Amino acid sequence: MERTFLMVKPDGVQRGLIGEIVGRFERKGLQLVASKLMQISRETAELHYAEHHGKPFYERLITFITSGPVFAMVWQGDNVIALTRALIGKTDALEALPGTIRSDYAIHTNFNLIHGSDSAANAEREIGIFFESDQIITYEHTIQRWI
Repeated sequence: MERTFLMVKPDGVQRGLIGEIVGRFERKGLQLVASKLMQISRETAELHYAEHHGKPFYERLITFITSGPVFAMVWQGDNVIALTRALIGKTDALEALPGTIRSDYAIHTNFNLIHGSDSAANAEREIGIFFESDQIITYEHTIQRWI
């Protein structure tokens, strides 16, 4: 069973899209095992975006992600990283396939609503930034019986 980190960014929270976005992952059959509405500190944002440090857009990323509350989540399921990335769509809303979250709701690459881990290593790192191990719960998800 694989885990991934997803985060509805400030634009998604401000636009009231948390429920819509969460619903897409639930309808896919994935299992939500942790979530919280939070305001990210600059320090946490810098940890999260460490790989982009020094790039021209780095400061803009930090400013945006700390500009309002985010909804941080941990999801679990078989191939959850690939599945969530497919549901999210490409970073550039103009390149995202129809029916993806970004195609349906994002208005600009800089305001693309949601972050999703792109690898198992990044998922583990990002989950560790936003959640303590005792904040992630384990429970039986009915669909797991059949996989």
